[in-house]
Amino acid sequence: MGAKWRPKSHHAGTHHRAEQLAASLPPLLVAAERVASTVSQGVHGRRRVGQGETFWQYRRYEFGDSVQQIDWRRSAKSDPVYVRETEWEAAQSVWIWRDGSPSMDFSSDANLEDKRVRADLLVLALTSLLIRGGERVALLGSGMMPASGRAVLNRMWAMIEGGKTPANSLPGHEVLPRYARVVLVGDFLSGLDEIAETIDGFAHRGVRGHIVQVLDPAEERLPYDGRVVFDGPEAEGEVLISHVESLRDGYLGELARHRAGLEAITRRYGWSFVTHRTDRSPEGALMALYQQLSGTLGN
Repeated sequence: MGAKWRPKSHHAGTHHRAEQLAASLPPLLVAAERVASTVSQGVHGRRRVGQGETFWQYRRYEFGDSVQQIDWRRSAKSDPVYVRETEWEAAQSVWIWRDGSPSMDFSSDANLEDKRVRADLLVLALTSLLIRGGERVALLGSGMMPASGRAVLNRMWAMIEGGKTPANSLPGHEVLPRYARVVLVGDFLSGLDEIAETIDGFAHRGVRGHIVQVLDPAEERLPYDGRVVFDGPEAEGEVLISHVESLRDGYLGELARHRAGLEAITRRYGWSFVTHRTDRSPEGALMALYQQLSGTLGN
């Protein structure tokens, strides 16, 4: 009997093109979209409704903005095209910060992502979830204005990959509209007073926030024994400890006190606090964060 032939499936061709498209996308974006898709199956999206009337500011038109937002009178006065943004729209936007300091480059195991890569993944996956729900998102400290749509995700990825984000442990002072939302992702190993001062600067204007602390498992357990050289990632220098196991209990106690302090600070200002370890699935942390964030948007 001769070979059996069948017509080429249209769906097979579509699937092949989809695979080609996915292969051309940056791996980090692909991973972020995958995480976001997994989490979105367990949450109900929401779309913003209504349009506030209180004018907040003009800003330059960005790809993804609606043409209806353009203020033609203001735009006629200069070359750039401007949109008119209301305070309600700005307040309903979400500004996201990712710790860019050298301490985020740490990974205790070659098989684990370093903290920076995991933080980037969470930031982009959260952005994907938010824009699917119609929210406006911006990268805090980048000069980027809040916008919605797929172009926002691509732009944030380009800024992160291109090193165009601040290299600080904590965000600097930035005036945001009252009742805006911020999400801060980092290891938060800075001094508690410094962290409290940062949060107070936002909360003073009624800005609500959410903190995600990302740590390597070794930072939570200090699993080393014997002689170990510790190299400070932020120019602290090297320290040789002969019997590192003798410091474990004290270290773990200090870490617990620091985390309890973080929880107390966030609770004082009505912010949420989520912890995440790089050896664990990012979906769990993202789900907890998104549920917290969804509870404040629109309120």
